[in-house]
Amino acid sequence: MSHPFYVFGSYGFAAFIILAVIAWVWIDGRLRRRELAALEASGIRRRSQRAPEGETK
Repeated sequence: MSHPFYVFGSYGFAAFIILAVIAWVWIDGRLRRRELAALEASGIRRRSQRAPEGETK
């Protein structure tokens, strides 16, 4: 085997891993946004969201 084989192989492997992580984060973000939308549609609100006027805890 030659030196360029190892160099290009390692660059290719690193690029594959980076693309896989980017795809994983992107897909997971979409799934979390869907979950949040489903929760908000069912009436569950975020803690950071202000309560409507006149409502107390």
